[in-house]
Amino acid sequence: MNTSVQVTAQDVNKLRQITGAGFMDCKHALVEAQGNLEEAINILRKKGQKVADKRADRDAREGYVITLTNSEHTKGILMVLNCETDFVAKNSEFTSQAQRFAAEALAHMPASLQDFKNLLLEGRPISEHITDLVGKIGEKIEIGFYCALEGNYVYGYNHPGNRVASLVALNKRDVPGIEQLAKDVAMQVAAMAPVAVDKSDVPETMVQNELEIARELLRKEGKPEDKIEMIARGKLEKFYKENTLLNQDFIKDSKITVRQYLQSADKELTVEKFFRYALG
Repeated sequence: MNTSVQVTAQDVNKLRQITGAGFMDCKHALVEAQGNLEEAINILRKKGQKVADKRADRDAREGYVITLTNSEHTKGILMVLNCETDFVAKNSEFTSQAQRFAAEALAHMPASLQDFKNLLLEGRPISEHITDLVGKIGEKIEIGFYCALEGNYVYGYNHPGNRVASLVALNKRDVPGIEQLAKDVAMQVAAMAPVAVDKSDVPETMVQNELEIARELLRKEGKPEDKIEMIARGKLEKFYKENTLLNQDFIKDSKITVRQYLQSADKELTVEKFFRYALG
């Protein structure tokens, strides 16, 4: 490094505005680049890649969970930007970048996580922007989850703290109070973590697993063999009641189910699909 190169505060601030890197990192990069701005940018990006390579085997289980929907509520996305520590998850630069990536996802609705990572932001893939962020922050950072949803009425709920979020699509929109209805359902999803919309949507492998668990427990309890299947089926119905969205007790009024809540507004109103993500 040629330490005789004179780097002004104005040069450093310009590089900081472009890259978002720290003052000393920008100063060192400019000195190493002999004052060449483009070369300094490349140096900072290479630094980010080196840090990313070193942190690749770390666990990134903390992060920022966010949903966004368009103003018409016809489409929405849910994404998770993961990091290693809760401290970074609350860092304003980290959260603002997560929001920025989410906005790009909503604007373009990429079909997959890989398509999302390849999405161009200011002429560069989002994956490269994440590498830059790794260099600045010094932790492993990655997009841990992404999904997109379109429907007649789509609502996204971000639980305070951005550790849990849900995205739901209802089959109708021209219903009085539709926004509140959708919000209530999205909050239900976030709070109660259903595994499917209705009984018929539960994967058969999950159904068989629940039945087998019930049978084993009943045998251990000494129940008569000829009664086990009937009792196991009864336990399966309880599983459906507790774990399928439309059959769950509504969190705001346990005397009715989510299905009954929606049908109180419109007999044909129901949930078409939902997504949920929770850290930890």
